[in-house]
Amino acid sequence: MANYTGIQGQNILIVSSDPANPTEGQIWYNTTSNLLKGYANIVTNAWASGGNLNTARILLGGAGTQTAALAFGGEAGPGSAASESYNGTSWTSTPSLNTARANVGGFGTQTAAVAFGGTPNGSTSTELWNGSSWTNNPTGYPTSVARAGASGIQTAGLAFGGFVPPGNTSSAVANTFNGSTWSPVSSINTARQNLTGTGTQTATLAFGGFNPNLNAVNNTESWNGTSWTAVNTLNTSRGGLGGSGTQTAALAFGGANTPPGTNKVASTELWNGTSWTSNPTGLATARAYLAGCGTQNAGLAFGGSDFSTVLTATEEWTGQAVQVRTITTS
Repeated sequence: MANYTGIQGQNILIVSSDPANPTEGQIWYNTTSNLLKGYANIVTNAWASGGNLNTARILLGGAGTQTAALAFGGEAGPGSAASESYNGTSWTSTPSLNTARANVGGFGTQTAAVAFGGTPNGSTSTELWNGSSWTNNPTGYPTSVARAGASGIQTAGLAFGGFVPPGNTSSAVANTFNGSTWSPVSSINTARQNLTGTGTQTATLAFGGFNPNLNAVNNTESWNGTSWTAVNTLNTSRGGLGGSGTQTAALAFGGANTPPGTNKVASTELWNGTSWTSNPTGLATARAYLAGCGTQNAGLAFGGSDFSTVLTATEEWTGQAVQVRTITTS
């Protein structure tokens, strides 16, 4: 009978505790539990159709979870002030933003969100959502910004990158938000716009975007609350993408390749804290300049454009990242 070495060309790793960052397909024997284990994808990750937005738009903001989401701003011709909430089945129109805008940044939850920046002409405006209405925050973003990435909650948020009008110069600037005031922190390593981020104010993952030459990039950076560190890159370079999850378990989907707006993508990638893995199936509708929210196992993608139509389409992601599984033999 063939053994594992003969099949795989390597011995089974013998360890006293499970590896911290195993790779998919890796097998080892745990001497503490006396179990043979492996790291494998135990379900099929897939997107399914959700309820359509009431207002088709691109370059919109998003916040919340798959079953309790908020969509705001964007563009459907001129900048939009429309705001909508999602209950896992359908979208319901809510009171609008005070300032209509596209290229808006956003973070938070369905009942406590932040919208900042945007176009036309760039904006410093910051608005707070309390579950029933938007209120202008007395202190705006430190500089006019659009197409910035963001993460966190209303009282502990982080914004990074984007572009600074006039012109279309990609920025590396980052700022934290404490619920009322923005404060500068260390800049990201690679200036870019139309990037996205997942996580918290002190543990964020920033990925994708368009660099100052407006080329799509695959850069990924990790933020620890003090500094940014370049980590393993996306498999597909893209800007205008959606994202969900945390710093150690993220989901990237959709976007556009170089140059901006000419090659939409549907591909979906999963981040395990160390590297990105391409999922065999992507979004049902390839699109860019969409919004996303949720977790790695329960993400939500909505809006955007397939470059012929501004979309209302919403897709729900159900998946489970590769996990440690006990291997049984008979």
